[in-house]
Amino acid sequence: MPKMTPSEAMAEVLVQEGVNHVSGILGSAFMDLLDLFPAAGIDFISVRHEQTAGHMEDAYARLTGRAGVVTGQNGPGMTNFVTAVATANMAHTPLIVLSPSAGTISVGWDGFQECDTWSLFKPITKASLRVPHPKRAGDVLRTAFRIAYAERGPVLVDIPRDYFYGELEEDILPPSRYRVAPGGIGKPEHFEAAVEVLKSAKNPVIISGRGVVDAGCIDTIRAMAEHLGAPVATTYLHNDAFPCDHPLWTGPIGYMGSKAAMRILQKADVILAVGTRLSYFGTLPQYDINYFPKSAKIVQIDINPRHIAKTHPVAVGLCADAKDASEELFARLRAALPARANLGPVHNLVKAELDDWYREIAAIAEEPCEAGRMHPRKALEVVGKFITENNAIATTDIGNTSSTANSYLRFTKPKRQIATLTFGNTGFAYQAALGAQLACPDDVVVSIVGDGAWGMSLFEVPTACQFNLPVISTVYNNGAWCAEKKNQIDFYNNRFVGADIWSKSYAKIGEAMGADGYTVNTQKDLAEALETAKNNRRPAVIEIMTDGWKLAPPFRRDALALPTRHLPKYEHLDAKNFGKR
Repeated sequence: MPKMTPSEAMAEVLVQEGVNHVSGILGSAFMDLLDLFPAAGIDFISVRHEQTAGHMEDAYARLTGRAGVVTGQNGPGMTNFVTAVATANMAHTPLIVLSPSAGTISVGWDGFQECDTWSLFKPITKASLRVPHPKRAGDVLRTAFRIAYAERGPVLVDIPRDYFYGELEEDILPPSRYRVAPGGIGKPEHFEAAVEVLKSAKNPVIISGRGVVDAGCIDTIRAMAEHLGAPVATTYLHNDAFPCDHPLWTGPIGYMGSKAAMRILQKADVILAVGTRLSYFGTLPQYDINYFPKSAKIVQIDINPRHIAKTHPVAVGLCADAKDASEELFARLRAALPARANLGPVHNLVKAELDDWYREIAAIAEEPCEAGRMHPRKALEVVGKFITENNAIATTDIGNTSSTANSYLRFTKPKRQIATLTFGNTGFAYQAALGAQLACPDDVVVSIVGDGAWGMSLFEVPTACQFNLPVISTVYNNGAWCAEKKNQIDFYNNRFVGADIWSKSYAKIGEAMGADGYTVNTQKDLAEALETAKNNRRPAVIEIMTDGWKLAPPFRRDALALPTRHLPKYEHLDAKNFGKR
């Protein structure tokens, strides 16, 4: 076995895993490993804030299927990763967090930059690992990759900063020696039961989720939908899980999703849910439609047994890889059930529901707006069309306009949408867009960001310029934290505390940082700016002046209650006094 240092062992594990870059901010704690990166063929992507590195690698992993890797200085450098790692955990994204910690000689003395990051990250990772001895550095890192891929999520590797040094003898193993590729169909007998349920369906509906995208089985889902005559809805913020140009596509469910999908799903007697955990938030009633039918029989396919029947009871659960299981199920369906002969009626139903939905959102966009401002939906019409026509990758944040984009994002191919998902953190979209551009350098990447989220992101424009990442950021300047502003309208009698945001010009700030800047307030100017930015292939900030009073409904109407006040000094704020002078 060759002699090496712990740093060399870790570098070689990264090389064997095919890691070609690591993102983060340099620090003295891991500098011995960092020094090896150029010779190992590993680029270091230096960002302005560690959270960005986490979101970048989250997006990179979702698009490539390869685990992202991040690192930073012990203590504050690592604590800056918390939000991004929690997001990746909720998104089921394999991510390796190389976490140097205080030197072993000083632990417990409250030394400079000391923090128990191992405990901090334990609840938001699939595993929080510690290197117990310098000779175990390579072994623990291999274990991290094994868990990240097997359980689909982030894994922390805590290594005391003095454990990068020393000597050990170790064989460098290829990944095939210490982990297996995911796959399999689970228990074959469960498929017989699933076929029987699907054979009984009068109004079947398929829900296609993230697992379908990751496993690459959209063609099988399409064929199965045509065989069954089943409309297809996509899960919340996975609009790319079925092609929008197919006549059985109904759109996404979940917040600001498609009413067409919800109305059709509402009438389903059998639901085939593939590659989805059917998340609680992603299946809540929307638009006052309690669309997820309680009486429907559900056949659920998910690779993680913890997600089967987690939120909705199932008739049959298939704990399996989405591709392997859907192919096996379709083969058995073809043998047991003839293809539906006439798809015309179901095509007509889907088209009618979509046409009604499109007319409804088009009418909302025609509401008159403040002078010099666009309706946000008018802007999203243009941006959504641009994304579809250019097969662009779209990244979305959380917030009023970004969430409304769920009604407008339509894709013909998979791995085109990257969203913050149910962790819902602000400041995700632009940072993720940088990672998406790293993963797909030849594609057009568009981020959809409100001005609140942009304030948490704009400092990374120099990163885009430094690394030649031509992301097009559409920034919706509506002057407020509009999702929370809507809550203050509905529940607090238009008392706005902390809702306002101000900036002289986000486009000019972008220009000062090295990007191309555009300020627009018409559909024509926005379309032209998008085309120009696409052709220039440079980082671009398109500031869209939108009306801050055109607001989407709240995320959850049951999340707040009208205020009750008992102390005399606050009595005027009580809901019973709304409307009184």
